[in-house]
Parts: sequence; structure tokens; C-alpha cells
Amino acid sequence: MAGLNKVILIGRIGKDPDTYSFDDGTKKISFSLATTESYKDRNSGDWIEQTEWHNIVGYRFLADKNFAKGDLVYVEGKIKTRKYSDRDGNERYITEIIAEKINILTRSQSSYEATGQQTAVAKDEVPPAPTEPLDSGKTGAGAPDDDLPF
Repeated sequence: MAGLNKVILIGRIGKDPDTYSFDDGTKKISFSLATTESYKDRNSGDWIEQTEWHNIVGYRFLADKNFAKGDLVYVEGKIKTRKYSDRDGNERYITEIIAEKINILTRSQSSYEATGQQTAVAKDEVPPAPTEPLDSGKTGAGAPDDDLPF
């Protein structure tokens, strides 16, 4: 029977990645990734956030990328559970995402400062004013037109 083991995650890096070089020159990078889901509680009406932490491991060219804590990244790979023995000889299991692709979607401010890159918005640039949603219930400019047939 055939199967598919594919994981796609978008989340923020939890701490600066650890890198390691093996004797044969192969490089490894590992970091934790936080993904957060939000939903509205039926009883209280409050928004609830649930964060899941994932162990990400990448090899070869992925270890050459410059990632930093707080970066928003896209990770594509497969899930793998492995067994190891701790220092006391106890068997432990760890579940990791073996990354095949990692793309940086947005960099954290500290990542920009560390790499010397410019931020997306210049410091003297004024961001645009927020607009009111059409269903805000207000009258006047920007209010929904009550004469619409739908």
C-alpha cells in the first residue's frame, strides 16, 4: 500500500537556529517553529489561541540560509519520529519535521539588524490610515448604501 508523508507549515522561528557541521562536510540546521491557530469559543465568545511547537531539521543547502528568531518561514518536508537514549540510558522518542524546503516569508526586526538589511518601510514614511469596514454600522462617508438591491 502506498502512502504520503508530507508536511507544510507556516510559522515563526522560536529561537536562533543551531547549526552543526559533520566530519564529511554535511551541514545540519535545527530550530523550533511555532504555529498558532485561533478560534472563537462557543460558550464565552472569546478568541482562543493555540500554539503548537514543531522541531525542524534541515540538511545541506538549507543549513546555509540565514534564519533568525522571529522570522516567519514556510517549511515543507516530512514527519519523522526517531528513538534515542538519554544520558541515563532511558529510551526517548522525538518527532521532527525533516525539511526539504524552507523559505523566509518575513524577517524579524532583529534579523534585519543582524544582516544589515533595510526594513520594508522607511523610517520617515507614514503608513496609510486604516479604513473603516463597510459593515461598521456607521452612517456618512464609507457607510453601506441602503438602496442596493442585494
